[in-house]
Formats: sequence, structure tokens, C-alpha cells
Amino acid sequence: MTTSFPKLLLDHAAKRPDDAALREKEYGIWQTTTWAELARLVRALAAGFHAAGVTRGQHVVVIGENRPRLSASMIAAQALGAIPVPLYQDAVSNEFVFPINNAEIAFAVVEDQEQVDKLLEIREQCPQLARIWYDDPRGLRNYRERGLEALDVLVSDGAQLDAKAPGRFEQWVNDIQPHDVAAMFFTSGTTGHPKGVVHTHFTLIDRAQAGASFDRLTSQEEVLAYLPPAWIGQNIFSFSQWLACGYVVNCPESAETVSIDLREIGPTYYFAPPRVFEALLTSVMIRMEDAGAPKRWLFKRFMDLARRVGPARMDRKPLSFADRMLYALGDVLIYGPLRNTLGFSRVRVAYTAGEAIGPDLFVFYRAIGINLKQLYGSTETAVFVCLQPDNEAKSDTVGVPIAGVELKVLDSGEILVRSPGLLKGYYKNDEATAEVLTADGWYRTGDAGFLDHGGHLKIIDRAKDVGRIMGGANDGAMFAPKYVENKLKFFPFIKEAVAFGDKREKVCAFVNIDFEAVGNWAERRNLPYAGYTDLAAKPEVIELVRECVEKVNADLSQDERLAGSQISRFLVLHKELDADDGELTRTRKVRRGAIAEKYGVLVDALYAGRDSQYIETQVKFEDGRTGVVSAELRIVDAKTFHSVRSAA
Repeated sequence: MTTSFPKLLLDHAAKRPDDAALREKEYGIWQTTTWAELARLVRALAAGFHAAGVTRGQHVVVIGENRPRLSASMIAAQALGAIPVPLYQDAVSNEFVFPINNAEIAFAVVEDQEQVDKLLEIREQCPQLARIWYDDPRGLRNYRERGLEALDVLVSDGAQLDAKAPGRFEQWVNDIQPHDVAAMFFTSGTTGHPKGVVHTHFTLIDRAQAGASFDRLTSQEEVLAYLPPAWIGQNIFSFSQWLACGYVVNCPESAETVSIDLREIGPTYYFAPPRVFEALLTSVMIRMEDAGAPKRWLFKRFMDLARRVGPARMDRKPLSFADRMLYALGDVLIYGPLRNTLGFSRVRVAYTAGEAIGPDLFVFYRAIGINLKQLYGSTETAVFVCLQPDNEAKSDTVGVPIAGVELKVLDSGEILVRSPGLLKGYYKNDEATAEVLTADGWYRTGDAGFLDHGGHLKIIDRAKDVGRIMGGANDGAMFAPKYVENKLKFFPFIKEAVAFGDKREKVCAFVNIDFEAVGNWAERRNLPYAGYTDLAAKPEVIELVRECVEKVNADLSQDERLAGSQISRFLVLHKELDADDGELTRTRKVRRGAIAEKYGVLVDALYAGRDSQYIETQVKFEDGRTGVVSAELRIVDAKTFHSVRSAA
């Protein structure tokens, strides 16, 4: 196996110098960087870093959207034996303080003025941060800060230094060993300070190659890199597997142009969390509601056919001649144009992970001919643990263990993983490392689940979050909050949910509506509203949410183990849960503990049997200002159902 990412780069540059490695859209035009050009850029950056004092083992922070020169900076740091540390570009400045100080970071490469301003704001708290290089110079012309410099200058100076010392770059690369540290990724910090997950070249490349082999990826794939580079999922798809396979990574112009760029590129290999697939489907359904009656009739008729035969077709099961002919007609009239509208006309493999995906959503995409599958993994496992084979994709499992992976399920239900892709450890945190890595090489995932009869893994919840109902008719019943929350979020009208119930006699929940989907629903019913808070409080909207809650309860009643997790009472929150307000992580995971504490008065009201509760909440706006949102929230009882166990 190739030893390192810089060596992989040099191999591609030697074998296929003129092939595209990266594309970036600027001012509406796609600019291509070939492998040879990328190698020259990395050489210059590495020489520039070396002259600036970057040495083996040092950490270099990288902050920004997916940009070719930021990716090149990561490889250049690795070429010196330094360790790139990507951080979330949408984090507020104070969120950078802990990782920068924890990793003793003195060097930073950032995208633009926004990230420069954040680092300058916290410089007094991070005195060791000596050098900051920026990629995009817009707005920075008059900045005169110590150690602040354009990446252009670093590249220019580095190119001159590299020309004076031929062979030095190759020597740096040859000195890198497979088990040298390649990168560090900070966890989302759901319950406290984030932890630095240390990965080697071997762990990342091994899992990248295992995933590529599983799905037969080649250098001909096209990938759109639009998720945060600090998230290891994006890093695996647009960095580790990119260098392992040599395919093309495309960087969108901005977050606002992603849907357009997706259609222009037509990726063959695609990854997104369920919320992205939900948003795409919601936009399609909203457009269909605005279409004429004949189009709506045609769409419904062929979608009914697609849901009936499409998944079986994707799983390569036999279909009748009539179904094959009707589906082919539907592909011409509906499915093909729909895939093209979504930007998925060329997708060969599409993955989703991070949260459970709703069965209806999963079936929809597979029904129209998109090979959507689920995977299971984490930052600590270099992502790839379980993947779904092409003809065995299920909505309620996350696949089978791939090459090199062993799974073990403890009596408690917790899943243990042994794999070549396991983390080397948590940085400066031996205690946390010992908690998750056993002496015989198993990683404690913290997830609860089981293997079904076909060897597919099914995840129920986080093991620490699985609780018990205490008292009442469901005394002793299992409570799995994330499982319940995900079922609520399967509805297009519900964006977020937070369930409570551990050591209580019943389950209650907070709900966030999806403003776009519910807003469209309200407009079609001539229901006026002044904003999110007003819309969320409408009796008609609360009734709409009640219908969703009761459908979830009916579904839960069919599961003997989770029937006790039915929601007895709920309320619709007056504001959207937000990472800037400390309610979600940067990967949009619910901070359940923080929410329970912040909205304690609402939790108490739910369990005290009140009909309503007044609350005022401080919020932070995008421009940094703060304000207060207040409302009298209605608390609603939901119908629950006898469980299959009770019926028996």
C-alpha cells in the first residue's frame, strides 16, 4: 500500500499529469487544476511552510469551504510531516479557541476575510498563533496585522525556494511512514469540549481504499465537495478517497450555488446527510404542488408505479414485462427529467449517513433509479465500517461490515468495532482514549444496535441515551430518544425534534417545524403568518404536527421493544434550534442536555400537565447581534396506542 497522501499525489502527477484533479467554480466558470499543476502547487506550499518554520509533528489549522488551495495546503503540511487540523468554517470565533490551544497551533491557512477576522479576534486568547495565510484577498488589502499574509506570497516564495533545492521535496515525502499522523479531526463536542481524533496515513488510506473497492470506484468518478471539510465524512470523500482513487473533486462557487453546480457537474459518486436529501425532495414536492392538474396526475401515477417496482428493480429482482415497459415509459417522462433536475442524472453510487433516513425518503430516491445506500461509521473509525451492497439496500439498516472490519454486540446492546481504520487516540486525552479503545483492539462506538438475520447492522440509538420509562403504564419500557426523534424528522414538516422520557413515566417532545415546507403548506391554505414564531403558533400548524406525532406513535406501537416510547405530550418551539445558540453541534446533532437545561421551564410544564407556558429566549443573529424571542407556547396531548405486547 502507498505510504502517504503526498506519495499518492506524486504517483497521480507522474502517471496522468494532464488529467483533472480539482475544479473550482469562479464567477460562474469552472477552473481546472491538473495533477501536475497540483503537485507543483503543493511543492511550493511545502517549501514556503518549511521556510516559515513548520516542522514535523506540528499542527496547521485549515479553515474554509472546499477550495483547491486549502486541499493543497493540507497535502503540503503532510509532506513536511506536519498535521493538518481542519475546523468548521461556520463556527463562531470562540469555538476556535479550545482546538487551537489544545493542539498548540501556531500556523493557520484560511479561506477569506471572514475567517481572518475570527482568528484575529481570538489572538489574545491564542498567543502562540503566529502566522495566518489567506486564500481569497477580497477585503484584506488594508489589513496590517502581525504574521498575516496572502497565500499567493507563500506560494511565490516557496516556488523560488523549491527551485533552489531540487530533490528536497521528494526527500520529505520519502521520509513519511504509513503510521505517521496524517490529520486530526475534532469531534462535535455534544457533551463538552471537542476531542481531537488522531488518524495516521495508514488508517485513512486503508479505509478509503476499502470503501473504493466495495463500490468499484475508479479515477473516472466525479464528486461535488460541498460539505464542511472539517467533517471527516466530507474529508474521506473529497480528500482521502480522492487521492486513493484519483478521481475529480469539484468545489462549488458558494453554498448558494450548490444546487446549480450539482446539475452542471452531474456527479457519479455522491454523499449527503439525510437533511440534504430531505431538502431536495421537499423542493420537488413544492414545485409539483404548483404544477397544473395534468402534470400532477401524471407525476402521481408514475410515482405510484415507481414506489411499487423501482426498489425491486434497483435490487435486480425480476419484474413482469408490463412493469418493465411502464417503468421505461416513466423513465422517459418523469424519472429521467427528475434525476436531471436534482443533479443526479449520472450518479452511480449515492450514500447517506450521520442520521437515520426516513423509509419513504429512501424508497423515493431508489424508486426513481438513484442508487441511494446507507453507511455506518464515525470520526474514530475513519468512516467506513458498514456499507450496503448495491442489491441489499434497506431503509432500516446501515449495511454489512466491509473488508477488515469485525463487529461485536455486547449484552448491553453496545456495538464494538475492530478495524484497520481505528483512531490512534484522542490528542492529549489518554483517559478518553482508554474509555473507547480496549486492550485487545476493540473500539466502543457508544451506539446501541444489533445484527439482523442477513448480517446487516441496525442502529437503535446512542447506548448512553437509551433509558427506561419509570412509573405509569409503561414502567420499565425501553426509551430510545434518538430513534423517536428520527421518526418525527422523517416527516417533511418537522425539521428537528427533542424527546424526553428517561426515568420519567411518559415521553414528551419539543418539535421544530420546517419553515419552508410548513410555510408553503400554509400559503396554499391562505393561512397568513408573520415569521417563524407566528407560523409555529398557528392552531392549524399545531394540529398538523399532532397528526405527525400520532402517526409516529402508531408506528412505535407495532414495535414491542419501543412501544413505551410513544409521545404523550409535545409543544412546537417558538424558534429554530441553532448551533450559534448552543442547541446543536456544527454537524447539526441535538445537544439534548443543553436544551433540557436551557428550556427547563418548558420541560417542567410538559410534565406538570399545563396547557401552555410563556418563555423568553435570547438568540444570536448572523451579524453577531443578540435579541429576545418570546411566546406563549401551547402544550398538546397526543393520542397513544396499545402496543402489540399489550394486545397480546
